[in-house]
Amino acid sequence: MKLKDRISKTRLHDIIFETNTPKGKLFDIILLILIVLSVIVVALETVPSYSEKWGLLFKILEWIFTILFTIEYALRIYTVKKPWKYISSFYGIVDLLSILPAYLSILISGTYSLVVIRALRLLRVFRIFKMAQAMNQGFVIVRALRASSTKIFVFLFVVLLIVCLFGSIMYVVEGGSNPQFDSIPRSIYWSIVTLTTVGFGDITPQTTLGQLLSAILMIMGYAIIAVPTGIVTSELGRTPDIKPSDLSTEHCPSCSREGHDDDAVFCKYCGGVLNESID
Repeated sequence: MKLKDRISKTRLHDIIFETNTPKGKLFDIILLILIVLSVIVVALETVPSYSEKWGLLFKILEWIFTILFTIEYALRIYTVKKPWKYISSFYGIVDLLSILPAYLSILISGTYSLVVIRALRLLRVFRIFKMAQAMNQGFVIVRALRASSTKIFVFLFVVLLIVCLFGSIMYVVEGGSNPQFDSIPRSIYWSIVTLTTVGFGDITPQTTLGQLLSAILMIMGYAIIAVPTGIVTSELGRTPDIKPSDLSTEHCPSCSREGHDDDAVFCKYCGGVLNESID
């Protein structure tokens, strides 16, 4: 690649991915405004009275937003050194999903409404406005969830056994006299709704024994809700807090990932050079 092209590509990368320059911050602010407007347009189009009156205008605006986001997505791929690293990253997948439903709607009607996934792109607001403390607390929560993942898996497995057991018992108890419990899967659905204390009321036991089992399951539900909360809270207490100055919002030019130490020179994910500048 020629030096002039490399300089242009590097500067374009700084504008699109970084927020430490006026142009980069302006780009991201404009991007956030477009995202909000596109989500509002999609939401308003689902209102029948608005759709009848301004349906054509909504369609035109939707495709304008889609084309702009497609160009932006292509530029992000072009400016990183390792495109597949960005494409497979969290933000890369979200960026792709934010434009994919629009093109799928050409083949499958009704899928355009899924572009509300664009709302996830608003997560960039934390890095745009240098809300480092909020970002760092997010890293703490993620670490705590990872540390407690095994315990949570065991807990969910036990819950699954409980709902299967109670669902099967309720099918035996209620199935003969109550048409609502017409199968074990439907009875398991009832036990899930009851254990989680949601209680839709679409399926209710009629026998005395069934109502007794229902009461026991509801009481167990209140006790079970506290278990995952305690597990995660315990891990949060063990996870060291991250100071706002510990991590930066700078993207790696190679893999497009962030979360590096503030004084880092190399990317801790792919080993690429950070703070690469072209005079």
